[in-house]
Amino acid sequence: MSGTTTTVRTTTTVIRRKPMMSMKQILLMNLGFFGIQYSFGMQQTTINPIYNFLGASADELPLLNMAGPITGLFIQPLIGALSDRTWSERWGRRKPFFIIGAIGCAVCLFCFPFVSAIWMAALLLWLLDASNNTAMEPYRAFIADRLPPSQTAKGFLAQSFFAGLGITLANVSLFLFQHVLSGMTAAGLPYWVFGSFMLGSVCSIGTVLVSVLTTPEIPPSPEELARLRSKQNGNALAGIWTALVEMPTQLRKLALVYLFQWYAMNVYWQYVSLSVAKSAFGTTDTHSAAYESAVTWTGLINGGYNVVTFCVAFSLVAFAKKHGAKYVHASCLMLAVIGLLIFPHLGNKFLLFLPIIGLGIAWASIMGVPYIMAVRMVPSSRYGVYMGIINMMIVIPQLLETFTFGAVYKHLLASNPANAVTFAAVLLGCAALAMLWIKEPPIVRDVDDVTAPAKIQLGED
Repeated sequence: MSGTTTTVRTTTTVIRRKPMMSMKQILLMNLGFFGIQYSFGMQQTTINPIYNFLGASADELPLLNMAGPITGLFIQPLIGALSDRTWSERWGRRKPFFIIGAIGCAVCLFCFPFVSAIWMAALLLWLLDASNNTAMEPYRAFIADRLPPSQTAKGFLAQSFFAGLGITLANVSLFLFQHVLSGMTAAGLPYWVFGSFMLGSVCSIGTVLVSVLTTPEIPPSPEELARLRSKQNGNALAGIWTALVEMPTQLRKLALVYLFQWYAMNVYWQYVSLSVAKSAFGTTDTHSAAYESAVTWTGLINGGYNVVTFCVAFSLVAFAKKHGAKYVHASCLMLAVIGLLIFPHLGNKFLLFLPIIGLGIAWASIMGVPYIMAVRMVPSSRYGVYMGIINMMIVIPQLLETFTFGAVYKHLLASNPANAVTFAAVLLGCAALAMLWIKEPPIVRDVDDVTAPAKIQLGED
């Protein structure tokens, strides 16, 4: 009788008792996300108009935005793997990385208004994106590290709240500074750009420092510390590869959702100002005064949908608990679809604020709800590397968009920004359908909850 050999792989799960945090503590812990997202808001609304002011054509915009996807693809997983292996008695595990990232953001935002050529703007965008990505991933892992399971949803949606608030201030500042500062540089950049970027520089470093000083990290147990020190001599890149190979099935399905939704969001951010200029201001000339007004009005519109984001962010916690995170996210995406299908066909600039409400609700969900599921899919000792891998799911679609959408825009969409916004709506609809394919993992109860069952159920398809 022939024998068979069975290999059994054992997985060690570390369960730490994490103290409950008050709402004030959760908000202070997430305040740094406000500054990071202010920087992101400036990228959403201002970078592409700056390219236009400097003479770039519309079909060149995707390639000029390549910095974000490429830096995110390489930096976030690497920073995630490194932060999983880091512990300092003085600086902690995640904090050193998002402090360095925040300093980089502050410096780049300060320097950006002084650019005088497209290549200078592109180079500075690479540095700004590298800094943003260095700060972003450890911040998400920090929330998962610090909060018990029952508060994780609240923590991630607090990030959505501050993301909406930071991007709102970034966009509204463009409109306000336009009415305070007049004139332009020799390179053709309006002086009101300086005010918005300088304010962002202060917000970026200031809010992160508040979070760092008010929220201590949970120190590892002696066993965890020994394991961390043994990993510090290992290969971080090998750790990323291992995590990719062992990625749970449901997390792989989430990658399809991200493919559609982040390709769509990239298209929206790159072409919304051109769409608004065409539909509400009657111009396609990027060097006209009407286009400059359209850019600042687009800032208000983007600020408007981010106001919606921070207004609804916390209400999504209750909906996700009651109806399931995947159904909430799919529903929010469909609201964005409806809004963006209407948006490019409105000629009244004030009416544009109505359909964009749907995108604001979807953005609140995009920034928080998928992470509620993701942290239930992966082991707590590998939050950092998996948050980096989730960011790869974001930046790969963005990178794909930078290489492909210029041709799509020119040859399939007739170089019409209204068609680009409609195209984004269709992709968000595909993301909503893909979301329904995911089998949502069970909610994990707090270890300190006396009513929690003794058995913890883990599994996947």
